[in-house]
Amino acid sequence: MKKQLHRASTRGSVDYRWLKSKHSFSFGEFHSPERQQFGMLRVINDDVVAPSKGFGTHPHANMEIISIPLSGTLLHKDSERNEHIIKAGEVQVMSAGNGIAHSEFNHSDSKDVNFLQTWIIPKTMDIKPKYQQKMFSFEEPGQHYIVTADERENSLWINQDAFLSIIQLRHSNFDIKLNDPEHGIYFFVIKGEVSVEGETLKSKDAVGITKAQSVNISSSGHAQVLAIEVPMS
Repeated sequence: MKKQLHRASTRGSVDYRWLKSKHSFSFGEFHSPERQQFGMLRVINDDVVAPSKGFGTHPHANMEIISIPLSGTLLHKDSERNEHIIKAGEVQVMSAGNGIAHSEFNHSDSKDVNFLQTWIIPKTMDIKPKYQQKMFSFEEPGQHYIVTADERENSLWINQDAFLSIIQLRHSNFDIKLNDPEHGIYFFVIKGEVSVEGETLKSKDAVGITKAQSVNISSSGHAQVLAIEVPMS
């Protein structure tokens, strides 16, 4: 088993007043040769957008983009005529495919929106763009799949052999089994404190693990973790 430990304090940071963002991997103005990506996982941005502000229309191609609101509401519009409001508990997947343009704005005129934006390199290039959105419940302790290659447990589909889940812990101890032993798995703590294979992680800390068939995660309190299993090449 190999570990890559990424403390919250080591993330890249930008503050544009309307946008405050923390970058787990090289992105925009933040460049780290050691943190380009984790296998097919390319980006995890922890964004806070001011009321009524956001990202104007811009293009993407050949990238799987997953948005997970943690608080507030996000307004999505794209060139495929999708227009939706996304709120905490919902997950959005946009397969950019052979090209799509979209915008993301804070739908509230009084409260910030905080969301995680994750980019995963696709398996098949130049597919027709696809948009999906779904509400999930993470109340019960355990591993809850939200985005998968095989749509298990009514999860959203992704154009990659990847498996994203929310792990809810309440004085819990779980062994998370990888779907493929050649994959790696990246744990990003949304809230609380957990132990992953003996490494203590607090809110927004992360660890990537490779060369393992299963990984132990535990918490003596309440915690929530985003787990991203991806091919490493």
